[in-house]
Amino acid sequence: MTLKATITQHMKEALRAKDARRLAAIRLLLAAIQQREVDERRELSEADVVGIVERLIRQRRESVAQYDAAGRRDLADNERFEIEVLQSYLPQPLSEEELQALIEQAVVDTGAAGPKDIGRVMGVLKPRIIGRAEMGRVSTLVKARLGAG
Repeated sequence: MTLKATITQHMKEALRAKDARRLAAIRLLLAAIQQREVDERRELSEADVVGIVERLIRQRRESVAQYDAAGRRDLADNERFEIEVLQSYLPQPLSEEELQALIEQAVVDTGAAGPKDIGRVMGVLKPRIIGRAEMGRVSTLVKARLGAG
């Protein structure tokens, strides 16, 4: 079952269970997916859907920080709940060892020898790790591995 189909199934389950908060969060995600499909006039891949989930989580985290700063705990708590729901659709995160192994493999695959090859290594890594590791952290590790950090 595709990730989009799983999300749709979870929406139906939340609807049957009358779980309004969960239903709202899932509908928000499905709306973002469908909007992008309409905009691009194509069926999204699993990686595209994971990218949308990550973007929505990032937006929610920014909102939590703003609501906390404004003293709006009720709104911040709602955003935190949506983050929990959205995170359930991300793949299992990579362990540090798995991430290092993937970086080494990408360096070998690309024949990278120095800082000028960072872009090629990141290009090979991105599809392998999307949704499973934070790209900023991966970039830092790749730069350190290739002697640019």
